[in-house]
Amino acid sequence: MTKPIAMVFAGFFLAFFLFFSTPSCKRNTECKASIKCVDSLNSPLNNASVQLFAVVKTPTSSVTYTADLKANANTDGNGEVKFTFKLPAIYDIRAYYTLGAKTYSGAGLIKLEEGKTIDKVVTVR
Repeated sequence: MTKPIAMVFAGFFLAFFLFFSTPSCKRNTECKASIKCVDSLNSPLNNASVQLFAVVKTPTSSVTYTADLKANANTDGNGEVKFTFKLPAIYDIRAYYTLGAKTYSGAGLIKLEEGKTIDKVVTVR
């Protein structure tokens, strides 16, 4: 009689161990963007202003507007800036860099995906 009880106990212990030792079912849904701003010589631009925004077009007309989905930040010493969003999306990128009295700009497009970091280089001219 003690052998079946020991086997039941071992079965419960094994099931408990397998249930609590497996990775969580939650998947990484963060969408990360890493944008690097460079000049025409491919040198990184420190303190360039980067804006991410979504342009929306109404289905019944050709009118477009900027949605509330937007973010902006300045690049670091390596010319990079990072953003994290909760959901995947496609964003337009605008980058501005001021040198003296002159302002240079660059543009691009980035498609963010769940659980991934998407790298994009924007040339500011």
